[in-house]
Amino acid sequence: MPGPLPDGVPVPADGSLPEPARADVGRRGFGVYLHVPFCAARCGYCDFNTYTPAELGGTAPTGQYVEAVLAELDLAAKVLADGSPRRVDTVFVGGGTPSLLPADDLARLIAAVDATWGLADDAEITTEANPESVDPRSLRALRQAGFTRISLGMQSVAPAVLDVLERRHAPGRALAAAREARDAGFAHVNLDLIYGTPGETADDFAASLAAVIGSGVDHVSAYALIVEEGTRLAARVRRGDVARPDDDLAADRYLAAEAALDAAGFTWYEVSNWARSPAGRCRHNLLYWTGGDWWGLGPGAHSHVGGVRWWNVKHPTTYAARLADGRSPGQGRELLSRADQRVEEVMLAIRLATGVPLDRLEPAGRDAAARAVGTGLLDGSAHRSGRAVLTLRGRLLADAVLRDLLP
Repeated sequence: MPGPLPDGVPVPADGSLPEPARADVGRRGFGVYLHVPFCAARCGYCDFNTYTPAELGGTAPTGQYVEAVLAELDLAAKVLADGSPRRVDTVFVGGGTPSLLPADDLARLIAAVDATWGLADDAEITTEANPESVDPRSLRALRQAGFTRISLGMQSVAPAVLDVLERRHAPGRALAAAREARDAGFAHVNLDLIYGTPGETADDFAASLAAVIGSGVDHVSAYALIVEEGTRLAARVRRGDVARPDDDLAADRYLAAEAALDAAGFTWYEVSNWARSPAGRCRHNLLYWTGGDWWGLGPGAHSHVGGVRWWNVKHPTTYAARLADGRSPGQGRELLSRADQRVEEVMLAIRLATGVPLDRLEPAGRDAAARAVGTGLLDGSAHRSGRAVLTLRGRLLADAVLRDLLP
């Protein structure tokens, strides 16, 4: 089941933002996230805000959903009004399974974003997709709709691993979908991997890495499996049906990923993300990680504009009802202080290969950075240049490094 949202403070019924938040929208870039909350089936490890037809009474209300998103986009235009961004740099359609929507509907939504704020000439437009939910025809339609990048959930090529994760696609389907996406004209294709699944062997993960590298994609994401409360996987771990993921084993898998991907010409630019070239990096995620602004459309979507973060109600029916009544779908929000924003800047930037400028740290944090160079967690050369950048060992211990940098 989807995880809980934070509490926050109430969002005004009209969704209005404080004047300072609208003063310089998009100074660090502006993006649009569009959440599609539908899946054909729920994977056992997933606690994302998604709903299956059975959970929605037998059918996913996709038509109602599209109209509701268009209504939220109208609301967003009114809220930003004189503070509107100069352009939209990136659009990311996530889920759920966005490819369950007809390509015509996705094209309609992208066109509406363009009509509202204007897409940059070089805008990155990404959609996520499950491998079994696309085919050559639908991929061509997505490309014609303006999508420039696609991210496919592969997870593994090992049948036993896919079984534990309760993935529906066959082991080779993600690789075939990646080839079909390239044939359809997608210049940028990502494959997601999950490592540390109970029962996964070193050979299983090595085979997955080899398959990804051989697929011709220009981007790879690799994430350690996290057992989220409320999921079927958490219940299986609690009952002892499967083992809890092992942190030491996950570290070994990460080192294997770095070694294989680096040897194949991929370079890490964020702790869990590698690209063959700078052009292949996910610009939308970089916008998140570098303090940009974005409006999140859809049930449960999060937004950030000018130091204000808010999140929408989660259920598609409630979301649509709010907008039909002319009210913001926002459930709660928080106004980040300057100190909060500085902390978040460090939290996000330390995960990037560019690291954190040392002058963004408090004196105690700069002292901790110097110590981390001595223990091999931060790069000495980068430190001499005025930045805190994780070493490979530091990436394995990124959370611990961050705690020291933010005493």
